[in-house]
Amino acid sequence: MFVNSAGRFNCGGRCSFRAVMEEGKPVRLVFNAEKTPCVKHCPRHAGYLSTFLSEERLRYPMKRTGKRGEGAFARISWDEAVGIITENWRVVKRQYGPASRYVNYSSGVSALARPDYFAKRLLALDGGFLDKYNSYSTACTAFVTPYIYGTTLSGSSSVFLLKSKLIILWGHNPAETIFGAYLMENLIHAKKAGIPIIVLDPRRNMTADKLNARWVPLRPGTDGALACAMTCEIIMGQKEDRPFLDTFCEGFDKYEDYLTGKTDGVPKSAEWAAAITGIPVDTIRGLAREYADAKPAAILSGWGPQRTSNGEQGVRAIAALCCVAGNVGKEGGGAGGVGYVKGRFQPALRYPPNPVTEAIPSFTWTDEVDRGTIKMILNLGGNTLLNQHSDINKTAAILRDESKCAFIVVSDLFMTGSARFADILLPATSFLETANITMPWEEGDYLLHTNKIVEPVGESRFEYDWLCEAARKLGLFEAFTEGKTSVDDWLRSAYDELRTVEQELPPYGKFRAEGGYFYKQKTAYTAFKKQIEDFAHNPFPTPSGKIEIYSKRLADRAIPGIPAIPAYTEGFETIHDPLIKRYPFQLIGWHTRRRCHSIHDNNPRLEKLDPQCCVINSEDAASYGVRDGGIIEVFNGRGRIRIKARVTDGIMRGVLAIAQGAWWQPDEEGADLRGNINTLTTLRPTPLAQGNPQHSNLAAVILVTNPK
Repeated sequence: MFVNSAGRFNCGGRCSFRAVMEEGKPVRLVFNAEKTPCVKHCPRHAGYLSTFLSEERLRYPMKRTGKRGEGAFARISWDEAVGIITENWRVVKRQYGPASRYVNYSSGVSALARPDYFAKRLLALDGGFLDKYNSYSTACTAFVTPYIYGTTLSGSSSVFLLKSKLIILWGHNPAETIFGAYLMENLIHAKKAGIPIIVLDPRRNMTADKLNARWVPLRPGTDGALACAMTCEIIMGQKEDRPFLDTFCEGFDKYEDYLTGKTDGVPKSAEWAAAITGIPVDTIRGLAREYADAKPAAILSGWGPQRTSNGEQGVRAIAALCCVAGNVGKEGGGAGGVGYVKGRFQPALRYPPNPVTEAIPSFTWTDEVDRGTIKMILNLGGNTLLNQHSDINKTAAILRDESKCAFIVVSDLFMTGSARFADILLPATSFLETANITMPWEEGDYLLHTNKIVEPVGESRFEYDWLCEAARKLGLFEAFTEGKTSVDDWLRSAYDELRTVEQELPPYGKFRAEGGYFYKQKTAYTAFKKQIEDFAHNPFPTPSGKIEIYSKRLADRAIPGIPAIPAYTEGFETIHDPLIKRYPFQLIGWHTRRRCHSIHDNNPRLEKLDPQCCVINSEDAASYGVRDGGIIEVFNGRGRIRIKARVTDGIMRGVLAIAQGAWWQPDEEGADLRGNINTLTTLRPTPLAQGNPQHSNLAAVILVTNPK
């Protein structure tokens, strides 16, 4: 016997599988590599059963008994838990107003029926809540791309990579991030077809290894400088697509004056950029020449480079580079930017109107708690309350102060670092225990159904169930449920509505039983193709109707660090920051293949596959007396990590790398023993998007002990 189902995590794979059942229990999962080929390159699926059916699961509702953050809890009933929640819900609203209530950023349930959606729904019906915008993943690029192109739909279907003459993966590592179900597979096809692939990254990542690609290391946060220099070299070599620039771009002349040094006397040449990026002059010139000569050429911008202190400007400079070579709107080319792809209509659940109109950037919520704006936090299905947020030590201090935040509810599967800071801690159901609908990430002609495979562990509940009880106590049950007393009712309603526009879809019962549907009619999208082929009838959705290299909107805002053109601006905690004398290394993170953010970190099987470590260059390690496998302490003014060193030539000198997502485990002296990079990251946001700069960190290293 088997049950068709699918993953629902914030992982680009969104894989389809069958659960093989024996005596009512899943004994193994058989993944559909033909339809979701990401599983050929991903080990995460191997840990599903051992992670989510672990003995470490939370099983009962609990209330805090010690100081907040100590992790001391006592078991209570669901009725008592919901009663405490609704009482504090009312008190906070009465004392501080509806805008003092906040649903924290979370992605543990990346599917149609999300816990945060239902929480916001109930809050909206009860007077409102403080909302947020931006995401931790894409804040800078998603915010600034519309200033360039007027939309975030700047990407193209990866199948068109087979039409490219050159592919540049700019801070893009799909082999480890699992960036969609098809991208890595199409890159492999492109490599087999003889298309050159270049990887730009401070670390030689797994994608470079799998594709045997040419690795060009560059310093963190200097992506904008490299893009400026490549654009300058293309212009000086008279290899630019001048008709494209004249026809489709607004204000390139102002940017050209900056690049050639007319405005400040400093040409943004390869010599200028070499000192900033750490890339040799000849390599920069070669990159510019190769990119200009390859028609078409694709730059695929990852989301790592924009998670830096000057991330917005790097995005703009890479987009301008795509324009100067005339690769925008071309099959096999690319436009840069956030790279979202237009695909099929997706099912949706609609919020009631939120009476509170103000919203904050998702990354800055700790500031609002610190100022006393946020008094109640619902952290449902996510680990961003602590573990995935920056500067863990400062965040923990803010959350411990009950005079700042009066009440915190956490619903999760395990006793994570975030869960330890709950006042009421609730056991959630995993994807094995609750039905849902999940959509492909970025691109994909399919829709999947996550079927229930096992009964809930202990007394665990999907969040909608206890929120219904809270709604009843608040006198809002009918308005909250709209007659839909189960999650399946919501799924069916949204799916049936979707079928009115996506008429190829089968009836809901068949869709659910088969674990989803793969469309027979395939889609393929090239951003801005209509604009380039028929500009007179399809202007860009910007104020000027053109690609805005010069942005009057940004000029009018006059934000420090965000000029009107894509000029390179120095961010904070770079090699030119005075702090470099005290903390001589740039520290970056990456997404390891064995975790989906922080999911699976407690799985020993996956830990053996990719142990947590700090990657350090072999020459740097030698200068500190560090051998491979030695224990080092990585530290700065925000905290300390004690971690194993991985000594390699596959990272730039002066750069350290630690995979994000490890569960914070401080010792009695406050040093994190697990290797959570957010022990060392900053709460200071980026200048325009107020986004996450978690790859802009300076740190120092000392040797603790070497292996014998």
